[in-house]
This record gives sequence, C-alpha cells and structure tokens, in this order.
Amino acid sequence: MKQFLFSALGAFVGVFLFVLLSLFMLGALIAAAVNAAGDNSAAEHSVAGDSLVLELDLREPMLDQPSGAPFAFGETPSLTTTIEALARAETDEKVKGVFIRANEFGMPPAQAEEIRNAILGLRGAGKFVITHSQGFNSTSVLPYLAVSASDELWLQDTAGFSATGLASETPFFGGALEKYNAQSQIFKIAEYKTAANSYNESGYTDAHRESLTAMLQSIYDSSLTQIAQDRDLTPQQARAILDAAPYSTEAVVSTKLVDRMGQVSEARNAALERAGGGDLVALTDYAEARGSAWKKGPVIAMISGQGAVVTGETLDYTGPFGGGDYMGSDTIALAIDEAAKDESVKAIVYRVDSPGGSIVASDQIWDAVERAQEAGKPVVISMGTLAASGGYYVSAGADHIVANPTTLTGSIGIFGGKIVVDGTLEMVGLNVEPLAVGGDFSGAYTAQRVFTESQEAAVRAYLQDGYDEFTTRVAEGREIPLPQVLEIAKGRVWTGQQAMERGLVDELGGLRTAIDAAKRLADIEPDASVTIKHFPRPLKGFEALQAFFGVSSEAAQAMITLNNVSQLPEVQAALQARQASERRGEIQARSELPDVR
Repeated sequence: MKQFLFSALGAFVGVFLFVLLSLFMLGALIAAAVNAAGDNSAAEHSVAGDSLVLELDLREPMLDQPSGAPFAFGETPSLTTTIEALARAETDEKVKGVFIRANEFGMPPAQAEEIRNAILGLRGAGKFVITHSQGFNSTSVLPYLAVSASDELWLQDTAGFSATGLASETPFFGGALEKYNAQSQIFKIAEYKTAANSYNESGYTDAHRESLTAMLQSIYDSSLTQIAQDRDLTPQQARAILDAAPYSTEAVVSTKLVDRMGQVSEARNAALERAGGGDLVALTDYAEARGSAWKKGPVIAMISGQGAVVTGETLDYTGPFGGGDYMGSDTIALAIDEAAKDESVKAIVYRVDSPGGSIVASDQIWDAVERAQEAGKPVVISMGTLAASGGYYVSAGADHIVANPTTLTGSIGIFGGKIVVDGTLEMVGLNVEPLAVGGDFSGAYTAQRVFTESQEAAVRAYLQDGYDEFTTRVAEGREIPLPQVLEIAKGRVWTGQQAMERGLVDELGGLRTAIDAAKRLADIEPDASVTIKHFPRPLKGFEALQAFFGVSSEAAQAMITLNNVSQLPEVQAALQARQASERRGEIQARSELPDVR
C-alpha cells in the first residue's frame, strides 16, 4: 500500500508539473500572438531616424529560410530575410552603412558567399560596411570569407586569426554496431552514395575519401579566389598567407587580411562617425519595419523548401528544447500549384535547402514543378547551402538552376534498408518476436530478423528501380543524354562550381541572381522592380498558435516513446544507427553531407 501511495503521489506531481508548464507555455504563446501586430509598429519607431547604420550579428547560427515555426525562440534572422533586408538598404537613402559582428567559429560555405555578395551589393550602392571580429577562432576560412569584402575589417587586439583551410569529420558506426551485436543491412546504388557508409563501414572507403577531399578542395579554391579579389591580392598570395595561419592580431594586420585592431566599441563608433552621426539599428528591427526590397512591380512567387524531403505536410518546429525542419511534399506541391494558378504571378523562384529524403516525396514535388511549367510559369531554382540527392531531384526539372559556387548538390543516388538490432536486445534480455501474415515480404522490414535471400533481392531491385527513375528524371529535366547522367551521377556530391561544369547547374549566384533569372524568363525588364509573393502564406497570430501545438503534441508523443527504450545504454548506438532508415521500406534519395569546418 505504501509503495502504491508513493507511486500515485509521484504520478500526481508529474501531471501537476506538466500542466503547470503547459499553462506557462500557453500564456507566453498567446501573449506573443496578441502582441504580434504591435511588433511591427515598434520596429517602425526604432528606424525612424534620418541617418541609420544597420547592425548585423553573424555570431549565431542562421537558418537558410524563415522557420515555419509560429514562435521561433531567438531573434536571429534567416539568411534569405537578411539578404532581402540588405537589398532594401541599398536603395534606402536613410541607411548610410552597415556594421557587422563577424562569425567566430564557423558557418556553411554557401551562407558565407551570400553574405559576401550582399556586402558587395551594399558597397556598389555607395554604402559602407565595417566589420568587427573578436577572433577568427575556427580553422575554417568560411567566417572570414563572409566578411572579407568589407570596407574596414577590425580584429580585437587580444584575438587571434586561425582561418587557414577547411576540415570535416565523418562518424562511422560500423564498429559500434558490431560491438553491440547489431547488423547493418543498408544497401546503396552507386559507389559514391556515401550516406550508407556511416552505417556499413568503420572508416572511409577510397571513393568516399576521394569525393570528400575533392569537394573540400573545390570549396577552398573558390573561397581563396573570392578573398583574393576582396583584399587586393593574387590567388597565390592569398593561399600562401592563409596556409601560414594562425597569426597574432599584430601579424595578421600586416598581411592585408585585416585592416585595423581595436575593441568592438571602437569599431562601432567608427561606423557611426562615418555615417556623420545618427542611429544604430539592429537589422532584425529594420527587416520588420521596412520589409523586403521586392514589393512593387510584376509578381514573382517565392516557394520556400527547407529540410529533409518527406511526404505529407511541412513541419517546422523551433523552440527552447530543440527543433527541426522537414520539407513536406504536400505543402510544397500545393504552394507551387497555388502560385501557378495565381494570374498575377509571372514566374516562380523555388528556394531549396535540403539534403534530400524520400524519393516518393521528391517525385511529387517534381510533378508540381512540371504542372507549373505547363501553366506557362517559368520555374527557377535557388539552391542554398544544400540541394543534394532528393534536394536535386526536386530541382532537376526546373527551367533554370542557380547555385552558389560552394553549394553542395548532386548526390544522385539511392539507399535503403534497415538496421537489425535483435542481437543488441538479447544482450539486455529483451525479446521482440515478430509475426506476419501474407507474402514472404510482409515481415521484411522488421528490425529483429535479417532479410531472407528473396527479401534482399526484392529490396535491391526496388532500389535499382528508384535509381533508374532518378537518373531518367535528371536526363529529362536537364536535357542531358542518359549515359552522360549515369557517368555524372554515381551518388557523388558536387559543389555548385563542379555541378555547373557538368551541366547540373545553369548559373552561379545567390538568391538575387535567381530572381534576376526569373525576370529574364518572364520577359520582365532587367532594371524593373518586382514584388515577391511568398507561398505558402506565413501563419500569423492564433493560426500560428494552433499550428505550434499541433506539432508539439506529435513531438511530445515521440519523445515519450523514445524515452522508454533509450534508458538502456547498450541500445543507444543501435538506435542512433537505426535512424538511417527513418521510414522503413521507403527509398531514400538523401545525402549525409559533411559538416565543413
């Protein structure tokens, strides 16, 4: 009885705390919904001066596109929002210049290029850009590339300069699976489809090492070329200087990579002095108050696609306990259809930032792109940091593809299968015994038994069919002979520069380049202003509140289910590996892309 009372009391306390936390979250979110309309007026007031210096902080991680999460925690703007705001500043007579806090520890290569291009645009419009860094502490050259085009680049006296190249690390679970009696049955089509290697191998294969090294070298070479242009150096000089890092602050100033030493307060005051006085305004406030540069003239639709490609609706959740983004094929296809039916829309720009995902979902989006073209709406792809595997599948049928030189794309390949954890569970005395009725394949994807010979043959045939469909789509969309596509494909990841050399991309550039391409295809004058209309329409107020709790409920249920088994340390490695087959039985056109540092 005593044990029962303690258990009941514990359950009561748990429920009470859950309800209390839920009420707290509900109150905070309702307040945010009610006050959402007032945020813009407050931002308008904050940018009311006649002489403005915008402050852009690059020190926090930045999503490629605005999160669909109704109430994202934190004020860091997305990359596309930042680019739109800086483009607006180019023609705003009140904006005299921009003050930037440089990223210190690392950022994706294509993001660095987009920021650099925005700085060049500002300078071309007669605006100054002053950047301050408290140290380029990562060995990655990318945070430096992002701001190398600044008029003045400051480095704090006590900081250092370690930007000297690029590096990447790849986890391999083969040994861990073997240690815990788990078995990978993940099969791949194409030798360079390295996503499966993380589960099947204990180290790099020759093909994996070759492709990753070539990719890193391509990104580094592109970065060196741009840095050399910005700092008035030859590419050879830039390479020699960067290869010799790290430097002290005093030493790096003499190399021309940095202009001045000083504290952030000194650099900020220098920016205000250069503006002749005035007000310092956060770019987030400016973006809310002034909005996009593209809000008059002919209409171009903007479709936002971010995260792994999945069937169903797009899920975006960003909160205090983590988050994630998924590009839902129903949501994207509907958005493209709505844009195609909108008589005011002259062209469509589809922004893709995705490592890939479900081939079924990717094909659904492909079909929507084709319908838009049949309706007379040209479709332009703007690739973000990633547009690989399924991310390339959804892009291949467009009229025009734009990528940054360092965008990671291609990875035209397929993998699928399962992780068998029966031996792992036996180690802790847990028996999960499968039963199935019907044909031999009905129990194929159980994690408790290896495939039979006939099941494995069926899975491999299914994967081959998917690969054949993928490569055929690429050949059709890019108008490249199929034998040539098969030579380019092989599951290999290419940078944007490499992809253009092989016919997978049409033009190098960022979001603004893609908008210019859409104008050309829609016969809009190059110098004409355009209106960007976003599809799907962003949720506001209580619509967003409802969406937030819909996603949170699913996430909470998943966390409860996972927690029941994750307390067993012996199965954690196998459980992590098992995520490779997120949707068992579904072909994955997805890349496990390296974290370039």
